[in-house]
Amino acid sequence: MSSNLLILLVAALGFVAVAGFGFVLVGVGGSQGRTMKRAQAVVGRNEAREVKGRRGQSNAQEQRRKQILKTLREEERKSKKARFNIAARMQQAGLGDNVRVFWIASGVLGVLVTVVLLVLGQQALVALGLGFAAALGLPRWIVGFMANSRIKKFVEVFPDALDIITRGIKSGLPVHDSLRVIGQETPEPMAGEFKRLTESLAMGVSIDQAVDDMYERMPAPELRFFGIVLAIQSKTGGNLAEALGNLSAVIRARKLMREKIKALSGEAVASAFIIGSLPPGVVALISMTSPAYMLPMFSDPRGKLMLMAGGVWMALGIFVMRRMINFKI
Repeated sequence: MSSNLLILLVAALGFVAVAGFGFVLVGVGGSQGRTMKRAQAVVGRNEAREVKGRRGQSNAQEQRRKQILKTLREEERKSKKARFNIAARMQQAGLGDNVRVFWIASGVLGVLVTVVLLVLGQQALVALGLGFAAALGLPRWIVGFMANSRIKKFVEVFPDALDIITRGIKSGLPVHDSLRVIGQETPEPMAGEFKRLTESLAMGVSIDQAVDDMYERMPAPELRFFGIVLAIQSKTGGNLAEALGNLSAVIRARKLMREKIKALSGEAVASAFIIGSLPPGVVALISMTSPAYMLPMFSDPRGKLMLMAGGVWMALGIFVMRRMINFKI
């Protein structure tokens, strides 16, 4: 009897031990399950936050892209406006903005050409036409040539100016002091333009507006990129020194590509120059060696019509050749 009770007691204790061990295992599994569920919930919330952050970042990038496109359109509109404005072209050429002097000089030139042609025995209509063309076209061409030459000089040294700003910012100088150094250490026309820029900043003009005014006087794409970088940095923040350093590298790469294209298209440019200058050159040589041979072309109405048609076709040919060899980078 005692042995049976002992067996029952051992069996009960074994059952309690096995049940307790199983309960412990089940309890641990439930705790782990709850822990995993809690971790998945936390991860799900973190993923939702990351998705929301990515959406916010994509929206910010989209807004930034729209802002850049808007700025580019505004700058392109200003560039087109400056291209046909005499006052703006005179400022770009460094001649001031006195348009009255330009028109007076154009009128004097037209009258002078007309009088010279009349004295040489040319017909009145031809003299008036050439005088009008000289008054209307020659001064504009001279101002445009001076403006393009000045802009080219500005672009040549503009990467060096960006490097000065970058080194100044990295060494702890404010942007205004770096701009002042450019106005003191660089050659013209870079020095004069940056002096006017620093003077505008000293008078309280914002740097975006000052750069826009500078772009009106010097409509170079490189300066437009500089203004866009400053505008974006002032609104969104970021490392200005790194951005200007990258811009300097891009401008130097553009210059290298421009020189490479110029070298590759040199043969086409020479051919276009020879083809375009050959007919007027032949006419001039024949007129000097045998004036009587070319006289009917200038005195007979049919000859004048032929000269006019030849001039129109030559102008069209030169325009087409220029469009074929003119590459913009």
